[in-house]
Amino acid sequence: MSRRAGVLLHPSSLPSHSGIGELGPGARAFLDWLASSGHRVWQVLPLNPVDRHGCPYAAASATAGEPLLLSMDDLVRDGWLTQSERPYAGGHDRVDYPAVRARKAPALTLAADRVRAQVDVVKAASPSMRTWALYRALQEQHGPGWPQWPEALRHRDADALGAARDEHAVAIERELALQWLFDAQWGALRETADHLGIELWGDVPFFVGLWSADVWAQPELWRLDDDFEPQVQSGVPPDAFSATGQLWGHPLYDEAAHAAQEHAWWMGRIGRALELHHRVRIDHFRGFAGVWEVAADADDAIGGSWIPGPGRPLLERMVARWPDLPLLAEDLGVITPDVEALRDDFDLPGMAILQFAFERADHEYLPHNHRQNQVVFTGTHDNDTLLGWVHSTDDTVRDRARRYLAASDRDLPWYLCRAAWLSVADTAIVPMQDILSLGGHARMNVPGVEGGGNWSWRMGPGALNLSLAARVREQLVMAGRI
Repeated sequence: MSRRAGVLLHPSSLPSHSGIGELGPGARAFLDWLASSGHRVWQVLPLNPVDRHGCPYAAASATAGEPLLLSMDDLVRDGWLTQSERPYAGGHDRVDYPAVRARKAPALTLAADRVRAQVDVVKAASPSMRTWALYRALQEQHGPGWPQWPEALRHRDADALGAARDEHAVAIERELALQWLFDAQWGALRETADHLGIELWGDVPFFVGLWSADVWAQPELWRLDDDFEPQVQSGVPPDAFSATGQLWGHPLYDEAAHAAQEHAWWMGRIGRALELHHRVRIDHFRGFAGVWEVAADADDAIGGSWIPGPGRPLLERMVARWPDLPLLAEDLGVITPDVEALRDDFDLPGMAILQFAFERADHEYLPHNHRQNQVVFTGTHDNDTLLGWVHSTDDTVRDRARRYLAASDRDLPWYLCRAAWLSVADTAIVPMQDILSLGGHARMNVPGVEGGGNWSWRMGPGALNLSLAARVREQLVMAGRI
């Protein structure tokens, strides 16, 4: 990769008139701002359907898109809605997911009905998308937890599924129409990005949740018992942040079953991600080497153990399909030599996080320790903003950062951005909140906390001004990233 800079911002955080960022005018304006400021990468979080809190890492589908991101303006422009039918919402600071869902649902239904009247959405959909649409309709009738559905539907009895497709034909077609619209709007956005020379980088979580269309459709690929409940669960071992480790609760893959199918599910998942993005980040990349297995009924993660992940065979299949392997390895957390070997043997760029760099004097994330084949971030979606970090971090850590960067507390956030841009790493990515010098109120997520404002931050109208673009561009020119 050549030297370049990018911005981390999820589409839901863009300004709009609908209570949530969308894939329309606000997204195109952001691409224009990126181009004017010299950026060449826009990194987003997973685009999959979010949970009730707005979390895109707990999606009910590994391949479907989130309809709430559909642009109301573009639906009006393209004739799927009239101007009087588009919903409006006051306030631009946060996304209120229940309110947005209730407000946009009638308009999305109208648009979906008009699409399915003109397009054979069933024929146009992929098999995985048809599975998702059926699953979504069954969720509406029987609740989100498919292991508690009627037995015939749990076991995917052919007659029961056929009857369900007939019974829910309208709901299925509506969901397929929304996915058709999502692909159309995102595809148009990708064309705009290509025209401006900007790459779209996505994010693929390593695990999927039990309550997902993927596990329901192929339960044999996960380690479940006869009642479709997880035999074991995911987590991470005790570390400096948690004396008892963390329980994540995902069902673990049956690696032998995936290998027997030549990793077809994984290949389809990554293939879909690369249809949407130019490059994707693999969240929890260390899971390719090994995952922390914990008993399903465990109260903490202390008694877990490492078991092998899909590893080299899956990555070799990916290289055969995509020779340049456009992946980014999220190599954070407990990283062992086998993880580093997988990353380096397949020439995957890893990550360096500047917020962690000053925890000790010899930290590998300090700028003078960066590698060229690496992506440096000031922070991720799970970190506080730089300004919030400056105000909340340990005095010793903050003092080390001040002395290293020769900066005052007031200037530290901007100097940390400069340190990322000046790094030897090929790519430097800064969250938009840090470019805007926003405090902790603009943090995207606090790990382990449900609700509480997570995933809801939005950028205010007028934030993308030419003065800021010029200031950033000057830095990127000096750093050789333009």
